[in-house]
Amino acid sequence: MENVYITIVLAPLIGAIVAGFFGGRIGRRGAHSVTIAGVAVSAGLSLWVLARFIWSDAAVFNGAVYNWMVSDGISFEVGFLIDKLTAVMMATVTFVSLMVHIYTIGYMADDEHNWPHGALSGKNSYQRFFSYISLFTFSMLMLVMSNNFMQLFFGWEAVGLVSYLLIGFWSTRESAVFANLKAFLVNRVGDFGFILGIAAVAMYFGSMDYAEVFAAAPGQAETQVNVFGGVSLMTLICILLFIGAMGKSAQVPLHVWLPDSMEGPTPISALIHAATMVTAGVFMVARMSPLYELSETALSFVLIIGATTAFFMGLIGLVQNDIKRVVAYSTLSQLGYMVTALGASAYAAGIFHLMTHAFFKALLFLAAGSVIIAMHHKQDIRLMGGLWKHMPLTWVTALLGSLALIGFPGFSGFFSKDAIIEAVSASHVAGSGYASILLTAGVFVTALYSFRMYYLVFHGKERMDEHTKHHLHEPPWVVTLPLVMLAIPSVFIGWYAIEPLLVSDWWVSGDWNPIFVAHEHDTLHHLRENWHGQAAFVHHGLGALPFILAMTGVVLATLVWWLVHKWNPRIDEQLQTLGGPVTRILQDKYGFDDFNQRVFAGGGRSLGRALWITGDRTVIDGAIVNGSARSVGRMAQRFRHLQTGYLYHYAIAMIVGLIGLLTLFVTL
Repeated sequence: MENVYITIVLAPLIGAIVAGFFGGRIGRRGAHSVTIAGVAVSAGLSLWVLARFIWSDAAVFNGAVYNWMVSDGISFEVGFLIDKLTAVMMATVTFVSLMVHIYTIGYMADDEHNWPHGALSGKNSYQRFFSYISLFTFSMLMLVMSNNFMQLFFGWEAVGLVSYLLIGFWSTRESAVFANLKAFLVNRVGDFGFILGIAAVAMYFGSMDYAEVFAAAPGQAETQVNVFGGVSLMTLICILLFIGAMGKSAQVPLHVWLPDSMEGPTPISALIHAATMVTAGVFMVARMSPLYELSETALSFVLIIGATTAFFMGLIGLVQNDIKRVVAYSTLSQLGYMVTALGASAYAAGIFHLMTHAFFKALLFLAAGSVIIAMHHKQDIRLMGGLWKHMPLTWVTALLGSLALIGFPGFSGFFSKDAIIEAVSASHVAGSGYASILLTAGVFVTALYSFRMYYLVFHGKERMDEHTKHHLHEPPWVVTLPLVMLAIPSVFIGWYAIEPLLVSDWWVSGDWNPIFVAHEHDTLHHLRENWHGQAAFVHHGLGALPFILAMTGVVLATLVWWLVHKWNPRIDEQLQTLGGPVTRILQDKYGFDDFNQRVFAGGGRSLGRALWITGDRTVIDGAIVNGSARSVGRMAQRFRHLQTGYLYHYAIAMIVGLIGLLTLFVTL
């Protein structure tokens, strides 16, 4: 099996290397063929590994495949931990990645038009893009398959690096360069905390191996460290690790990079924001559950941050007019739901929502990309409308994705989101009441912004120009096939996955349980104790407050952005004007960007200017370089008076010098 796991990791890497280094020779067809083949092999084997865990209860694999070095007794190695948690992540990542690879053939077919004429950076851009997304898949697999903190950090940084390349792929656009630099810098803030957490693990546990650290963790539960007047070691480690997750999984206040990352091509928006980079933090916290269960302070911190992100980022989606940014703020909100589940110790529910969200969010991003192709790369939903007549397949799949997103009964998002809300309401961790209110209210907000976008894009009067309207049509099959393939699990996967993931003891393999929950933190026990099947769960949900709020949001969106919008096309603008200061706060994104620009970016520039003026210009150039030159000049100016050119001056100087030497000789 070790060779199978190595193949799963290396197949996308080989495709990336071939497309990246030999793309000019093999051409477009060769580049997309080799990368799709590599990801397809990885996806096929990953699904086979998951099937073995589902039907055969395969053994857990935990071992090193390459030992890099041993330093001070700590082994640094490349190793795999393949258990049921890893298998779920592998299958989700590779399947979504495969769909994105196929979709990219159609979306990037005319990429040469996105580059200025004669731009060298646009040469072989198609091949380079396929190389990047394949490399991205490799990086994520290295992260989720790791069995130690060193490899986890390698995958963590690798996905950050490749995301930088992909967000700023259209490097001749100033907005794209700004966005990828912003993503890189914000993630460095989170990663600083992350690497400090790993350093604390190495310092106190003397190991980088997950199994060894988890086994030793209970013995360190009472250890205090002298930081901020004394704090629990486990609290310190967990919060530092979660700061890294706040960057990768875009939690408040380190969320600001994700909406701007929409500057990248749509396929990478789907890949980054659905199944890979942004879910890395959620996976990491779930993997570290044996550590987090030893610190209620850390759990409370995670819970509050997640709930705040879920509700307040969803509100911003109501005032966005860029189709991709609406979906991006939806991603922020749904990531908040996952993180809140982790804080409530419902790790299984968080991973369940991660999986269902990967399918329907990738579907929504790719559907948005399909619309963008048809609209000749216009992204303003105010310039769309009536597209259902021209793009029926995109319309249907977008509807299915939207229903899954809002948690419509029976769809995948319903099972995972309702399970999270119930788990949070059963939690007794500090802040759980606050989180429960925000998550429940967030259901209404999600339905409102989702169907606002849906109606403005696909229904109502056609608002595009005549040229665009005349050329509207469904994209080619390489674009629509992934939509259909993603729509299927968006509808059905929740129905089949809820019982093994949340109700039964499927996670346990022998003595190994990848998700550890302390008895006093078990918030899913009510679901298990009262489980009477999927149909009963749906029936129960129909009478619950989240369903009522979701349907209220859908009805309100239907009234405003479909029925009223038909005879008053300015209703959306009027509502935003009516919102007054609230609308301005949401449009300003609560001022996070302005604050960062003024305080951090502006402060950084001010500090740099001060160092330049005082350090470089005044001290180095002024005092050291120019100062030394001026000192030599002044000394030379004084000494030059000794050179008068008169013979008697020199004779007197010689006599005085001789007398001085004789005096010195006699004295000594």
